[in-house]
Amino acid sequence: MIKKIPIPMAGLSLGFAALGNLLQSYSEAIRLLCGVISAILAVLFLCKCILHFDMVKEDMKNPVMASVSGTFSMAVILLSAYAKPFLRGGAVYIWYSGIALHVLLMVYFTARFLYKLNMKAVFASYYIVYVGIVTASVTAPAFGRTGLGIGIFWFGLVWCLILLVLVTARYVKYKEIAEPARPLFCIYTAPVSLCLAGYLQSAEMKSVTMVFLLMILAGGLYVTVLIYLPRFLALPFYPSYAAFTFPVVISAIAMKMSTAFLGKMGYAVGILPGVVLVETVIAVCLVVYVFIRYMKFLFSK
Repeated sequence: MIKKIPIPMAGLSLGFAALGNLLQSYSEAIRLLCGVISAILAVLFLCKCILHFDMVKEDMKNPVMASVSGTFSMAVILLSAYAKPFLRGGAVYIWYSGIALHVLLMVYFTARFLYKLNMKAVFASYYIVYVGIVTASVTAPAFGRTGLGIGIFWFGLVWCLILLVLVTARYVKYKEIAEPARPLFCIYTAPVSLCLAGYLQSAEMKSVTMVFLLMILAGGLYVTVLIYLPRFLALPFYPSYAAFTFPVVISAIAMKMSTAFLGKMGYAVGILPGVVLVETVIAVCLVVYVFIRYMKFLFSK
């Protein structure tokens, strides 16, 4: 089973870690359950890296696999906040380790793939490499590192805007995409929402204009992904199914945070609480569905 674990499964681990945070307001027990599942998946992925290093090394020569591998360091960053009540001062080192690992990926990916850019090899998974580190901005308050968190947010936002142009140009110009890579399109809804959540968490003086602009852009990308989602779900199972998880979860988290922020600032939130509920239900259904499909894949002969 360990040998069958694909790199994209780290994305499912990330999805569960984020889902726990989304559902925390409903039940702390559910949050911890999601955290445990996320940690188990992350450990299994780590076992694959250790026991079958040559396979992972070979996968890292592929730009899709290399970019998707960033979901592991993102999961580590989120899980460090789960570990804080149990490890106290030690959890911050896990947090820093996740950040360092993600920075190493950025350096490797830039040198190997971005330096000699091949537009046909560009996918939405590139967002993971350069914007994924904003998970540190989301968790920064847990470790009293909001200064670092806001700096990482600005870095991620700049890359988010650059990649929106680059990745969109790729999808417009080269429409033919191999079937196993098609679900990666769902990652589109993640970067802006992640930046929005990171901003709301780490910025001490928040701009309502900034929140509104990011909300509008994130909402547009979310709706776009939802339109295409049914055709991706109709595909046979591929490890890239993991792309159905974190992007929709972080979108729901960002909308939930934004609604709370606007309400606190005295703005009429209207139907936003209902939108949050719908996005939460979609997130739960997709994460559970992908988990079931992954378990069938891993335990099949």
